[in-house]
Amino acid sequence: MLPIAQNELVQLFRNRAVLVTSLLMPVAVAAFFISYRDTFTRIGSLGYVAAVLVFTIAAFSLYATTVTTLAARRQTLFLKRLRSTAASDVSVLAGLVLPVSIIAVVQIGLILGVFAAVGGGPSDAVLLVAAAVAIFAMMLALGIATAGVTNSPEHAQITALPLSLGVIAVATWVGITGTESLTMLKRVLPGGAATELVVNAWNGGAPLTDSLLLLGPTLGWVAVSVVVAQRMFRWEPRR
Repeated sequence: MLPIAQNELVQLFRNRAVLVTSLLMPVAVAAFFISYRDTFTRIGSLGYVAAVLVFTIAAFSLYATTVTTLAARRQTLFLKRLRSTAASDVSVLAGLVLPVSIIAVVQIGLILGVFAAVGGGPSDAVLLVAAAVAIFAMMLALGIATAGVTNSPEHAQITALPLSLGVIAVATWVGITGTESLTMLKRVLPGGAATELVVNAWNGGAPLTDSLLLLGPTLGWVAVSVVVAQRMFRWEPRR
């Protein structure tokens, strides 16, 4: 797995388009939200801003890059060649997504650190970490599932965009309006319960037991994505 990850890291930094659109742009968007945090706090809360920051990195740096990477490696038959080695399917996939996963984790760690320094830290850092891990697991699993129906890196720009924008839209909706109304709908949508969890972790005031229950819908999306990936993922180019 590690040799695959090392090779993928080299390929990632050679692809300027991926670096700009999937790694640098999310950081620029996050910098914008942090710079105008007071404005966004007035329409939501610090927890809302934190949720948008997490989902911006998870959607573009992690999810979209995962879809593009796997589609590109399939198109060049690299996936097929890797599968003919002694490495298991899980090791191959893990090696390919490990570099972008580590980069995304570092990004969100630094961004939330800056946000905490300038806007005030979270009420419950452990709960925030649990929320971020659940969000990253969901977006990574969704990325592998989406790659299963993506024919090429160019096609990835189409297949990854709806969900990338969708989870940020859900995070904005839930972060601003809360879950006092349409509670079930907001929590079952991808990112809805996770947004509420981030808000609770940052703002405080919610019972810990109630907050932990919010992990359920997010982990449910992880399970659904794994099932879809098992059925739809292809190791050779689609005809």
